[in-house]
Amino acid sequence: MRRNIRIVGMGMYLPKRKVTSAEVDAIIGTKEGWSESKTGVKIRYYVDGETSSFMGAEAAKEAVKDAGLTFCDIDCIISGSGTVQQAIPSTASLIQEQLGLQHSGMPCFDVNSTCLSWVTALDMISYAIEAGRYKNIVLVSSEISSVGLNWGQNESSILFGDGAVAMVISKSASGTAGIISSHMETYSAGAHLSEIRGGGTMIHPRGYNEETKEDFLFDMDGPAIFKLSLKLLPDFVEKVFQGTNLSLDDVSMVVPHQASGPAMNLIRRKLGISEDRFMKVIENYGNMISASIPLAFYEGVRQGRIKRGDTVFLLGTSAGLSIGGVLLEY
Repeated sequence: MRRNIRIVGMGMYLPKRKVTSAEVDAIIGTKEGWSESKTGVKIRYYVDGETSSFMGAEAAKEAVKDAGLTFCDIDCIISGSGTVQQAIPSTASLIQEQLGLQHSGMPCFDVNSTCLSWVTALDMISYAIEAGRYKNIVLVSSEISSVGLNWGQNESSILFGDGAVAMVISKSASGTAGIISSHMETYSAGAHLSEIRGGGTMIHPRGYNEETKEDFLFDMDGPAIFKLSLKLLPDFVEKVFQGTNLSLDDVSMVVPHQASGPAMNLIRRKLGISEDRFMKVIENYGNMISASIPLAFYEGVRQGRIKRGDTVFLLGTSAGLSIGGVLLEY
């Protein structure tokens, strides 16, 4: 089902602390250049006192201004993020508080499918916009990974960065901008390949001690995730395009999750996508979890590589293991 929605404004926020790969090499005690060669990341940003809600609010302000609107025109705030500021309440409600809208009554809620959270939220909420439930939505992804990295796991800890991206999503005129097709699949055979076991009801914070402390940090088997994803992706992509009369050749730009530089290069070649149609920004930001895809989209528009009327394919994987894709006309 085509949904007539339009991205009308975009904004982003990067933390104050800029971290080079040389600094990361020093943290993990390896020779300079090792982390960049493994990940393709030259620079990432870590929070220096900023919270998820603060970053999300700053990105939202920029997006609403870019749309030529005010927050009086916004009727919902959604946080599509893989990390949360606190267990309760939703990060979206804390973003509303940061915006000074505490008494507005504006609905706020979170959508979390880890690295696919923003894409999943865009897909789900597009039906509500199409049905007239909402007119203008602010969709935010604000991610802080730096606090949960396990510096004893070199190949995962060197990948990530913090930051926030927001977009204003509105109804479009029929036949102009919109979501053409979308699809998601989950294979829980890979559920434990990327996880933080502690912090919930299974390993509660009350159970934190020397023996369990690593359960509260990010744990990932990158090679196993990549192997499973690469096996599943070609058939998955076919399903996204079924019934659209389009193929990957018709896509102006593929915007992938910025998982790691080498992994993205292999996936691009596996799918037969040329470099000029593959939006890769990981070297300047790292893997920003769910904010990676909207950030790459934002950069594509800012650099003039994505233009109005272009067909864009958002594609990513996430813990679960899930694969998600949205084909849209920008």
